[in-house]
Amino acid sequence: MTTMLGVSLDGREVVLVGGGSVTARRMRRYLAEGAAVNIVAPALAPEVAQLVADHDLPWRARPVEESDVAEAWLVHTATGDAEVDAQVVAWSEARRTFCINASDGAHGSARTTAETRAGDVIVGVTSDAGVDPRRTARVNQSVRELLQSGRVPLRRVRESAAGQVALVGGGPGPVDLLTLRARRLLAEADVVVADRLGATAVLDELDPDVEVIHVGKAPGHHPVPQGEINALLVHHAQRGLRVVRLKGGDPFVYGRGGEEVTACLAAGVPVEVVPGTTSAVSVPQAAGIPVTHRGVASSVHIINGQSGVSPATLASLEDPSVTTVLLMGVAAFAGIAREAQDAGVPGDRPVAFVESGHTERQRTTRTTLARAAQDARAAGVRNPAVIVIGDVARPDLLMPAPFSPADALVDPEGRAE
Repeated sequence: MTTMLGVSLDGREVVLVGGGSVTARRMRRYLAEGAAVNIVAPALAPEVAQLVADHDLPWRARPVEESDVAEAWLVHTATGDAEVDAQVVAWSEARRTFCINASDGAHGSARTTAETRAGDVIVGVTSDAGVDPRRTARVNQSVRELLQSGRVPLRRVRESAAGQVALVGGGPGPVDLLTLRARRLLAEADVVVADRLGATAVLDELDPDVEVIHVGKAPGHHPVPQGEINALLVHHAQRGLRVVRLKGGDPFVYGRGGEEVTACLAAGVPVEVVPGTTSAVSVPQAAGIPVTHRGVASSVHIINGQSGVSPATLASLEDPSVTTVLLMGVAAFAGIAREAQDAGVPGDRPVAFVESGHTERQRTTRTTLARAAQDARAAGVRNPAVIVIGDVARPDLLMPAPFSPADALVDPEGRAE
């Protein structure tokens, strides 16, 4: 009968006997756990030698002796010689030291589990009778997939003394575009402070007792000012809760994530940032528009439409090798287009308005700079929309299928296609 234990090896001596590839795999794990690793082997495989050099580990370049296991908390033997490994097990047994015999796992006093981590939750899988590493690996993979899906109740039941904040980028909207880390943090959250846009459908998957606070902004309507959002994050974290700030796109691309990080750090609250796919790239992609394309555009300039036209923006608009991506710019676009043309930007520069990218309401209006304001009004373009200016927005550049059924293409003469 095998009993599974959670054992901390942090700062404790682990002796690895043997210098082959099995030792290399296990060594990485023990180093990650903070163990004080010692190697005993006449020779080392290249990957083991590299780890020894990288971590400045002690290496006894000789066959193993009984004294090598004297101070160990755990011994791992993988010499490739069954008799030597059995002798190491016997020496360890005599000293009441647990020993993993990699050549015959059933005859050591301990076994290595196939391990999956989700935050501070660790799940280990091993065989109770005999050793069947392939079965263990398959079971472990299934456990990993379940944990990563965000469908496992990872929230703490006992209150933690220390709260924390995670700024999570929700991407353009579809839940399956969230990162695995984002799904795990949402599964652990006690409080979610959510934007109006992004992967908001994931909120329906949360436990009923998770507190969800909606702070989303709309054009001209900011019901919860940024200062209050900052205060909410700090307040709930200081209560010892795990807080997720679920944001559309990426937290550091016009998401005011820097302000929220600053507020948390100033209050002494631990904070991490989980990137999300920014709408500046993902929304054009949904319409078949690459923001860079070899031979067409070699760089991207991203601007906030509410900040007006700067000299840098005019320079990017004038350069045919630059794609200009305008976020939050529907209301300001007419003025931006006028200033650009007054500065000499060609009126036939392609423009695409992509509304509600990655949703069932997605619609694309393609036109030119000279006609864009007029065509946008005629098409009724509304936020949320990403505006792409540059040759990558040409209708003939890329036409991947299928487009969203709601996509509308408008040519420079204003005729719907």
